[in-house]
Amino acid sequence: MGVCSKEGVVIAVEKRLSSPLIEAWSVEKIVEVDAHIGAAMSGLIADARILVDKARVEAQNHTFTYNECIAVRSVAQSMSDVAMGFGRSSRRERDDDMPSRPFGVALLLAGYDSVHGAQLYNVGPSGTYTQWQAKAIGSGEEGAQNALQEEFKPDLSLQDAMKLAVKVLKQVMEEKISATNVEVATVTPGRGFHITELEVVADVIASL
Repeated sequence: MGVCSKEGVVIAVEKRLSSPLIEAWSVEKIVEVDAHIGAAMSGLIADARILVDKARVEAQNHTFTYNECIAVRSVAQSMSDVAMGFGRSSRRERDDDMPSRPFGVALLLAGYDSVHGAQLYNVGPSGTYTQWQAKAIGSGEEGAQNALQEEFKPDLSLQDAMKLAVKVLKQVMEEKISATNVEVATVTPGRGFHITELEVVADVIASL
């Protein structure tokens, strides 16, 4: 889930481990798109990698061409265009990386730019994208979204937004929440995209 604050954006995910033998660090559900943009995913991780890789190329091309960071909305639009382009493999000018089926993944795109400040976009499997102040995706989406709607305030600090995201995540998780099965990242004007340290996540969980 993602929560906007007056200082930046917080994204938090549950890292479901199908076996106790899996190393938790190897389950990647939050990734960096650019220095000022991060993404959280729910669904087929392989599909998410295709969208994220194409978004990274788009962001780098923009930086090299215009010598400025790409707008967050432009990245959401780029991901949307790719998601809507499935099935092009039957055309003459086909893209070899484009699957012949819809992408089975939903993404939360969190970013911060100097023009529009903190932004959060939801890119769906159908290719549609919408901007949110707080948004949950995945198996517990309905319950989490209702909780966010009740508790979200536009003037939240970054710390309060992090507490809200982890609190709501705790409510909808099937397993007991811990610093190892939850991952949190922030996007702020000062640090850009940053994965929150385990110790900080543990402190937030302890404070709930």
